[in-house]
Amino acid sequence: MKLFLAVFGLCCGDLWAAEVAALQKLGAKVTEAGGVVTQVQVDCEKFSEADFRTLGGFTTIKNLSISGKTITDDTLGLLTGLTELEMLSTNGIQLTDAGYKHFAAFQKLKSLAFFHPAFRSKEFTGSGLVELKKLPNLERLTFAGSTAGDVAMEAIGQLTQLKEFRTWHTAQTQAGNAALLKLTQLTGLRLGQRLPEWGKETPISFDESTMAVVAQLKTLESLELTEARLSAKIIPQLQALPKLAKLKIETVDISAADVEAIKAALPKCKVEWKPMSDVEKEAMFKKLRL
Repeated sequence: MKLFLAVFGLCCGDLWAAEVAALQKLGAKVTEAGGVVTQVQVDCEKFSEADFRTLGGFTTIKNLSISGKTITDDTLGLLTGLTELEMLSTNGIQLTDAGYKHFAAFQKLKSLAFFHPAFRSKEFTGSGLVELKKLPNLERLTFAGSTAGDVAMEAIGQLTQLKEFRTWHTAQTQAGNAALLKLTQLTGLRLGQRLPEWGKETPISFDESTMAVVAQLKTLESLELTEARLSAKIIPQLQALPKLAKLKIETVDISAADVEAIKAALPKCKVEWKPMSDVEKEAMFKKLRL
């Protein structure tokens, strides 16, 4: 019996090693802990349906980073067995709004990031993001580089379980920012500029007037402001945030004197600032049409 168990264990170990090797052969970076795969980073651009099934078989994964236009409503459905997922980062996925129903399988998910989701696709308005409301443990969400706009923001506003939200380079307008007010547990926010649509008039989504909305997020402890023209005029709005302990100002056209004024006005808040060169400012103005 002992010999049988030893041989059986050896065979199982060999089989497991072969499965991990198959995943690595697909280009995946694999991290193991306690004899199981817990973290995977992989570009799925050349994945077949069988490859997605292989990935979906590693049900112990807690941290997954995937990218590629092959990630669709159908192929995401092949990953719903990854019920231990706590962190998921995606880039370039091609889900329609209907495809977001699959996220209900990831009940342990705490952190979720979407970079360039279904860029320029008419099948994704952002309304499907409301499906994430079914994830009770979801605390952190990043939504960046998307041609979805205010509809997406309205859906995100319904994710009242969120504690951290990061967004930039989307199609939202100033009106879309109002959805943030529904996130009553929000302690962390990164707010960046919309991405202009070439050939069309695209009003900016973030300037000093936006701070009137931010000032109402009384639970904020950390705030990151990026890609805008700002000045010391935002001090009253920042002072209206009683719990603010950290402020980061990056890729922002603001004078050193104004930053010093902000620091003086917020003595209990750690203010981080990186000045921009004239070349960097010109590049930002051109890219974002500020």
